[in-house]
Amino acid sequence: MTKEYTQSAIELLQRLISIPSVSRDEQAAADQLQQTMESYGLSPRREGNNLWVENKGCTDGLPTILLNAHIDTVRPVASWSRNPYTAEIEDGKLFGLGSNDCGGGLVSLLQVFRFLSGRPQHYNLIYLASAEEEVSGTNGICRVLPLLPSVDVAIVGEPTGMQPAIAEKGLMVIDLIAKGKSGHAARSEGVNAIYKMLDDLTWLRDYRFKRVSELLGPTLMNVTMVNAGTQHNVVPDKCTAVVDIRTNELYNNEEVLRFIQSHVSCEVHARSTRLSSSHISMEHPIIRKCKEMGMKPFGSPTLSDQAQMTFPSLKLGPGESARSHSANEYIFVSEIDDAIKKYIQLLDGFVF
Repeated sequence: MTKEYTQSAIELLQRLISIPSVSRDEQAAADQLQQTMESYGLSPRREGNNLWVENKGCTDGLPTILLNAHIDTVRPVASWSRNPYTAEIEDGKLFGLGSNDCGGGLVSLLQVFRFLSGRPQHYNLIYLASAEEEVSGTNGICRVLPLLPSVDVAIVGEPTGMQPAIAEKGLMVIDLIAKGKSGHAARSEGVNAIYKMLDDLTWLRDYRFKRVSELLGPTLMNVTMVNAGTQHNVVPDKCTAVVDIRTNELYNNEEVLRFIQSHVSCEVHARSTRLSSSHISMEHPIIRKCKEMGMKPFGSPTLSDQAQMTFPSLKLGPGESARSHSANEYIFVSEIDDAIKKYIQLLDGFVF
């Protein structure tokens, strides 16, 4: 029943891999995807490099399911030993940049949309291919969501080994600034900005947030960059640091930001607070159906477009997260075939 859809998915993925689509440069790949969707008889809408299509005959009063995956990729790392833009199949593996993250989910969900939208369902269905996911860009999914009908639940096709990730950590990056006064190091003149920051760095290293998630573990803070000084004999008048914060679903980013500001002496500025942790109840009907199918819900440490969704969502897609952003990235052809079958089993005739 799904053999034709699997073949179409593989052929489309090979075409997409051959087109460089690094974040913020997805136009050519979006053009290819749009042409393919139109060749299927679909009428996609486009906003920038984001594409979406709704099932024909959307019915008021029915819940809506969103199928989402992203078009863009990271840049290839230097250790690739093959051409990242040549989609070769060897020993059942389809190699190529973006094959696993998340081309497999992108093409599988499109075929699933084709199948499901051709049959009567108890819900409305939207397929959305989004841009700028890898950089959480403002011209990605957040540009499109206000244009969509109200969504009741979303499936995000990130690689999860087709197990449902029912929670994922949020991300907040903050900048610390300590200001001192320059002076000659030989005379210990001035106020050393590095020393002013030391206590704050120690607190950031040692503090443990009290609310620990069963799915995601603790909220984590890591100081990842520190910069100060101009030369060896000048007392630095400024020290800056960057902190990577991964919040669990028991905290929101604004709350964590205020807490940090109240405990350090440095200036604290968040680059953004919009990439929140997400969580869907274990008792949600779609998660109950996943469990009935033998799937095992888990919590994911990696960020996705779920962070910008205000409605319930889960990650569920072919491939494995450990392959993402790696040299010689690949996905098994069998994983795409399995994904299409499981998506259909999950959603065909699904009732909220």
